[in-house]
Amino acid sequence: MSFLALSANAVNWNGGQRITLRAGETAQCTTLRPGQLYGVFVYNSAQNDNNAAVSVIWSNSQPPVKITVPGTTANAGSASVGFVSGTDTQTVSVSLPTNSGIAQVEIWLGSVSMPTDTSGLDNELLPIDGAPHAFDKYRRYYNVPPASWHELTIVSTVTQFISVQFRQSKAAVFVVNETSNGLLDGQIVKMGPTANVANAVVTTNATIQSVTENLQGDGTQWVWMNADSPDNSSKSTISLQSL
Repeated sequence: MSFLALSANAVNWNGGQRITLRAGETAQCTTLRPGQLYGVFVYNSAQNDNNAAVSVIWSNSQPPVKITVPGTTANAGSASVGFVSGTDTQTVSVSLPTNSGIAQVEIWLGSVSMPTDTSGLDNELLPIDGAPHAFDKYRRYYNVPPASWHELTIVSTVTQFISVQFRQSKAAVFVVNETSNGLLDGQIVKMGPTANVANAVVTTNATIQSVTENLQGDGTQWVWMNADSPDNSSKSTISLQSL
């Protein structure tokens, strides 16, 4: 495991809560758990159309990782996500450089246990009823499916709707109705050796308006988090059905 020096000036981010970072600010979380995979969600809340990069440090022995944040006007952009494992580090920090092309970003942590402070997010149980449920921006769904087969379906009529599914040590990025350009380089980033292991983080791209996954419950929690804008999310749904 890598160890990261604590920053005296950093914002306390140990709850993984949704916060706003402005140019020159750093947030730091020191509570990552071994065996668990985390997603650092970053959203451009400055409402300008300039892409920019935040710096993420997960190890003192490794250089900062850059995550590209899509520019947005009128809250129309999607989030970027950087994945890191608590097996590799217990601490992660996120900084918005003083010379950043955007004035501010929103960040929050996702995993099967994060954020522990859900203020600013909508945290709800996803019923296993086969019915479509609104998958709005800032929405986090969870469930502990029983040990049988289930079908997950995510639907969006808007192009390139992005969401993330978490299990204990794995994550899946779903891109529904993908555009011909696809995701930006650096929009989905894996940090550290564990997140880069084969199948630890997988991306499923669908050029149609839905994506369907079969999943088998095993008594552990599953989490689904929105990573998109209010506009893109307004016509997006998620459902879980027992087979």
